[in-house]
Amino acid sequence: MSELAWALVAPLNIFLFLVVPIWLVLHYRSKRRLDEGLGETARQRLEQSLNQTEQLAERVTTLERLLDQEVPGWRQP
Repeated sequence: MSELAWALVAPLNIFLFLVVPIWLVLHYRSKRRLDEGLGETARQRLEQSLNQTEQLAERVTTLERLLDQEVPGWRQP
């Protein structure tokens, strides 16, 4: 049993002193990036997407209004 314990000491030490610190550094660096928020290019793309969404919603509303005038029962299955 003592030999088994000694066989586990080396991998455990490697894990504790090498893997865990690297893991923690990478984890908290990614957390900090998430807390910074969107970058300027991502913010611009989001604004463009929102504008396109509003335009598409207006188009759908217009199409529905036209269909209501032209084909009154189009909404019913």
